[in-house]
Amino acid sequence: MRHLLDTKTLARADALRILDVAEDMRDTQSREIKKLPTLRGKTVVNLFFEDSTRTRISFEAAAKRLSADVINFSAKGSSVSKGESLQDTAQTLQAMGADAVVIRHGASGAPQTLATSGWISAGVVNAGDGTHEHPTQALLDAFTMRKRRFGADSRGRDLQGMAVTIVGDILHSRVARSNVWLLSTLGAEVTLVAPPTLVPQDVSAWPARVVYDLDEALAAGPDAVMMLRIQLERMNAAYFPTEREYSRRWGLDARRVESLPADSIVMHPGPMNRGLEISADAADSPRSTVLEQVANGVSVRMAALYLLLAGERDTTNAEEAAR
Repeated sequence: MRHLLDTKTLARADALRILDVAEDMRDTQSREIKKLPTLRGKTVVNLFFEDSTRTRISFEAAAKRLSADVINFSAKGSSVSKGESLQDTAQTLQAMGADAVVIRHGASGAPQTLATSGWISAGVVNAGDGTHEHPTQALLDAFTMRKRRFGADSRGRDLQGMAVTIVGDILHSRVARSNVWLLSTLGAEVTLVAPPTLVPQDVSAWPARVVYDLDEALAAGPDAVMMLRIQLERMNAAYFPTEREYSRRWGLDARRVESLPADSIVMHPGPMNRGLEISADAADSPRSTVLEQVANGVSVRMAALYLLLAGERDTTNAEEAAR
């Protein structure tokens, strides 16, 4: 695997390979000593042009547990804030000997540009670009669903037949986009629920159906309900009347959780706006996988970095690396 830029073009076999390697990585995280020597001598740069404490820390933990050297580069207070271009930054990282660059950027397509420009020879992982994609979030979500559904016997399995409902700010959500493509590739049926103002103008090419009534969608008995954060910082217009009205019509509360089938799970990519898109009762219920998603995120990102930087040395069995 040379880069991980999106899920739209990620083949089913490659997605399953990442998830299966993540299983091996997850097994190592229950040990007293969690660190593996796999990427010793490699340098991973977290290049974040947007704030995201959770994603950056997750990638940092993943790289360090594989014994890589980690450089955290924040655009705020750096030469980027003084006008340095992405090209100049990339060439600086190239000169420093970066082996992998994890990039989060406000412009859709920035990771693709970095990966294909010739400015840098490092592998590139997209940690979120504009309103485009966030592939490792979708992979950790799929990993969490698969784990809840199959338990210890999940290796090699896809999500065929699962019904997943994604609710909320679809318009601004790269998490929703990445999940739609990946879940469809893995065989799940996806339903999107949102106010009409928070659905992109043309979703006809997306492998998902769109409804506007949350109770109608939940009545179908989905296996997983993923609540998206309302991204107030990206909104410059009134997309819904009031926060109270949004919560009443499209928020997940205890009553709606109770209406779900007994084995349905509740997901959220975080950070949560408690009381807006999800109530405290729903967020903290036994059905909630929020903390599992955080823990699984480290395993999935370990798998992505391993396959990017060490996979060519051992393309068949990550268990050897985990010993």
